[in-house]
Amino acid sequence: MPVHPSARKPGEDWIAIVRKNRMPEFAAAFVANPVLHTSVMSGPCVGVEAVAAVFAATAGGMCDTLAFTHETVDGPKTYLEWEGKAFGKSVGGTTILTRNEAGLIQSIQIYHRPLHMVLQFSAELENRLKG
Repeated sequence: MPVHPSARKPGEDWIAIVRKNRMPEFAAAFVANPVLHTSVMSGPCVGVEAVAAVFAATAGGMCDTLAFTHETVDGPKTYLEWEGKAFGKSVGGTTILTRNEAGLIQSIQIYHRPLHMVLQFSAELENRLKG
């Protein structure tokens, strides 16, 4: 039986993809060279392996809590708003997913707020991705 869209929680599909990081199902959700843009990195991250590495680095306790609060789909774009705690402080932001005609994710944009959390998250991510 199909699930009525209103019965879905915001971000549910995206969470399911991210939880499959480093599995074949994760890579199958993306085009060959997806691009990740984020406010906590100095430049874009390109390719499934690079995107997977960023998500693996953030999975290890950088966020204490994270909950998607709103989701809007407009054509190829999915807009997700989220709130949570990281390093014991409040953080929020937006994730924008862009899909191609086949439904594969070609671009991810993740924006954090407020500024002090952008800076702290960026420094911790850089430390975790070294090497």
